[in-house]
Amino acid sequence: MPSIISANLQIAGDLISNGDLQIDGIVEGNVRSQTLTVGETATITGDVDAESVQVRGSVTGQINARTVTLTKTARVVGDVMHETLAIDAGAYLEGACRHVEASRPAVETIGVSSVSVEPAKETEIEPAYTT
Repeated sequence: MPSIISANLQIAGDLISNGDLQIDGIVEGNVRSQTLTVGETATITGDVDAESVQVRGSVTGQINARTVTLTKTARVVGDVMHETLAIDAGAYLEGACRHVEASRPAVETIGVSSVSVEPAKETEIEPAYTT
């Protein structure tokens, strides 16, 4: 069961969880967790670092994750560092996508030290715009 930041909650500061996290409210700060679900009503202004990230809402900042899924309601302004990336039709992405090799260390315990990212292969991608 994930920890939930509900739609009526606004947090100013970093969130760190060793488990799963679901955000439906507003977070102004960096977010670190094992699995992160950004709900349709959610807004994150800060960097995201997790094993798996599913974005249905808005993220302004860099996303670092092994698996990243942007659904049709997603809005991401920032770079995406990923091993696996899925983008649904209708998702908005403004930023660079960089593939990270599988040798990237797993996020097992989140503590004082940050997750390091190996040099990545840069992929040029046009922003996904919807009209």
